[in-house]
Amino acid sequence: QVQLVESGGGLVQPGGSLSLSCAASGSFRSVYDMGWYRQDPGKQRELVATISNSGTTNYADSVKGRFTISRDNAENTVYLQMNSLKPEDTAVYYCNVKVKRTDNIRSTYWGQGTQVTVSS
Repeated sequence: QVQLVESGGGLVQPGGSLSLSCAASGSFRSVYDMGWYRQDPGKQRELVATISNSGTTNYADSVKGRFTISRDNAENTVYLQMNSLKPEDTAVYYCNVKVKRTDNIRSTYWGQGTQVTVSS
């Protein structure tokens, strides 16, 4: 069993900053890609950023230059630093973690989601 615990998020004014974190725990052999996705009501979940276990990052065009994804491999934790936030960044943010389970099967897990609201 793998558990993901997200923290961070909240309400911020346009131009402000927020930081999200997501810690993976439980029984697994290793963690591969980690990432963040977001979803607005009535819309599809979309990729925000991902980071491989070697540190290779990938960002949605809409957040490039404003968001930074990072990870702590020793703590199995992924972070998302969000700067210069815009109202269109408002969404529920979900962390996504790919692991190799103890039975050697690769699986993907999702966090519970955390609300980010950008509004004046």
